[in-house]
Amino acid sequence: MSAEGKVVCVTGASGYIASWLVKLLLDRGYTVHATVRSLDDPKETQHLLALDGAKERLSLFEANLTTEGSFDSAVSGCICVFHTASPVTFASVDDPQMELLDPAVKGTLNVLKSAAKVQSLKRVVLTSSLAAVLFCDKLRCGVVDETWFSDPAICEQRKLWYQLSKTLAEKAAVNFSKDNDLDLVVINPAYVIGPLLQPTLNFTSEAFMRFIETGKEVFADGIYMLVDVRDAATAHILAFEKAEANGRYCIVGDVVRSSEIKMILDKLYPDLGYCPGYKDKCVETKLYCVSKAKAKSLGVEFTPLEVSLKDTVESLKEKKFMNL
Repeated sequence: MSAEGKVVCVTGASGYIASWLVKLLLDRGYTVHATVRSLDDPKETQHLLALDGAKERLSLFEANLTTEGSFDSAVSGCICVFHTASPVTFASVDDPQMELLDPAVKGTLNVLKSAAKVQSLKRVVLTSSLAAVLFCDKLRCGVVDETWFSDPAICEQRKLWYQLSKTLAEKAAVNFSKDNDLDLVVINPAYVIGPLLQPTLNFTSEAFMRFIETGKEVFADGIYMLVDVRDAATAHILAFEKAEANGRYCIVGDVVRSSEIKMILDKLYPDLGYCPGYKDKCVETKLYCVSKAKAKSLGVEFTPLEVSLKDTVESLKEKKFMNL
């Protein structure tokens, strides 16, 4: 479809996926309404305002996830809302309800309530996560696909608060959309790697950087379901542009063991100095199999893992987060 004159909204626009989403939308010719937490914070705004096309077709709006009506101005006149804003952390939190659950669930509903008021709106694309897919009693049985849903009881029992927040937010979005005649498409990306546009180090990139630098596993079982940030952002756009898109989409480029990642990085960056015996220390945990059928039907073409890993490291070096 021609994007000229078409206005879309991206919430949480200073984030990792969202910054790329704004860039790719501008590159396609869309006019973008982008929300940030503070218009006075250059770390949230400067990299967006510096994008090609931003001067002509990007407007920034201040919005708060937990304030109802906060997104009304940003979504006004839009044909699509890309809701990416949500807190991300796998670390322990003092108050899961306040720090993760409320911003994710109430924030999603606040954005959808604003969207439901817009007559021009064609579709809402929600950024969920594979975290809302994997944590159920079917894990390690069969092929993971879009029919899998994380079990809130399992997440709560295991104190997986981020996973619980994404699961509850997605369920709330689906129910609200059904009740209010909103066309909702959900994107469930795997663990996101790739180059950063924003000047700050987001939680997942920081954790992956520590893994690269020290070998400390992000995931205890040493299995990584990965997707390039550019592919995740593109999937969002395709989910809007393709009229036949529906339901949810698992966006997973690769499922690999940490030893495989280290072998690639060892080839690209021998100075990392990985212990020569790391290949023999791999725990032979059964790898998950994730269906790519629905993602491919959307038109997503996945970046090769070696390219994503190299671009991740080069971006971290360029922004002086990593010395190598």
